[in-house]
Amino acid sequence: MDSLLEKIFEWIRQGLIDSIMASFTGMYDTINQKVGEIAGQVGQTPEAFNSGVFSMIRNLSETAVLPIAGMILTFVMCYELISMITEKNNMHEFDTFNLYKWIFKTFVAVYILTHTFDIVMGVFELGQSVVNRSAGIISGSLNVGARTEMDALRAEMEAMGVWELIGLWFEMNIIGLCLQAISICIFLIIFGRMLEIYLTVSIAPIPLATMVNREWGQMGNNYLKSLFALAFQGFLIMVCVAIYAVLVQSIPTASSIHEAIWGTAGYTILLCFTLFKTGSLSKALFGAH
Repeated sequence: MDSLLEKIFEWIRQGLIDSIMASFTGMYDTINQKVGEIAGQVGQTPEAFNSGVFSMIRNLSETAVLPIAGMILTFVMCYELISMITEKNNMHEFDTFNLYKWIFKTFVAVYILTHTFDIVMGVFELGQSVVNRSAGIISGSLNVGARTEMDALRAEMEAMGVWELIGLWFEMNIIGLCLQAISICIFLIIFGRMLEIYLTVSIAPIPLATMVNREWGQMGNNYLKSLFALAFQGFLIMVCVAIYAVLVQSIPTASSIHEAIWGTAGYTILLCFTLFKTGSLSKALFGAH
């Protein structure tokens, strides 16, 4: 009878070990997949990310926003002309060179307005080129969990009792659910950034229409800073992924299975937190508000 119970307990113990190892390996596979997806999605331009949405945003901007931007540009340039004429002792010291300067400013303003999307996409292509170069550097590091270390962790579990393995199994499942929730948060961060880019691009003609005026130009300058912040936020995200990839390399060599599990969860939570901070950090670095 005792021999039968021992065989049953051994069968349960081996089943728990196999289940924990499968969950542990699957956890690393999920992490590798999600980190790889971040690198791929961040490296896409707004047009490449979803051409249908980008086309809709461009049509809305050119048909609904651009006419309003043209009216604003007309007002701004008239205000510029009046200010230029009256600032020199109410026209008593007016220099004809100022008129040529105003004509040149008007030409530049019209050129900027008619090439709004070229300017905006140029900013994002500049940022994406940096992102893609960084992705090429860190792509080889996105592989967590070596087979030899996994074998060592299995050997450690072989020395555990049934009840200890049951507790470890529950621990693995709780951590797995937490990692799934964190994966959803990472998804929201990446797609939220792209939606913010689409919304920012859709209104581009209005702030760019104010660029050439000294007083109103702060709107356009801050808009360009926001564009650069959004473009280079992708680079900051890649830096976070690169740091994460280096940190998790040592997890499978942890001294215990509990340390490996909680180390994985801790670093993944840290990655999620830092990804949330990349937006505000990028805007602070570029002085956008």
